[in-house]
Amino acid sequence: MTVADAIRTKRAVRDFAPQRLPDDVVRSIVNAGRRAQSSKNTQPWHFIAIQERQMLETLSRLGPFAGHLAGAALGVAVLSPNHAPRWSIMFDAGQAAAYMQLAAWELGVASCLATIYEQDAARNLLGFPDDLHLNVALSFGYPLDPTVLTAPPRAGGRRPFEESVHVERWRARAPRPPDPRGV
Repeated sequence: MTVADAIRTKRAVRDFAPQRLPDDVVRSIVNAGRRAQSSKNTQPWHFIAIQERQMLETLSRLGPFAGHLAGAALGVAVLSPNHAPRWSIMFDAGQAAAYMQLAAWELGVASCLATIYEQDAARNLLGFPDDLHLNVALSFGYPLDPTVLTAPPRAGGRRPFEESVHVERWRARAPRPPDPRGV
């Protein structure tokens, strides 16, 4: 699978098979986040890989749309320092999350992103220090419906290229993408 294929076919999956991920797969996924680019190579993130069922269930209750964490084989908490002094920290965390999701997809592992709002409860659960925050957690697992891994992208799933991309200035018509798959 190429990176373009992974980007084109990646879907958010919230229903996972009750199957443990092998240790080498977990390491590959988390290592992809560690390898992500960051502003000035600051690498401001820390990751907590969570496989214990009760911890995943508790974490799933700390965000309004985080329920999928409860059924995941792996949850990854993406920790970063307070982003107020430097907004790039949030972008860096997002890139790390995206790298992990694409690496997982290549390995046949599905994922979904969740936002966590209850910081104190998350800190008590996972034990991370006060100078770090958990804004994003990821669920990973083999999909309950494995056909999602090979299903073609849905028609109409994204706005047309010309509606999303502007050239040089706002509202300038963009050329058609060179890739016929629309990546």
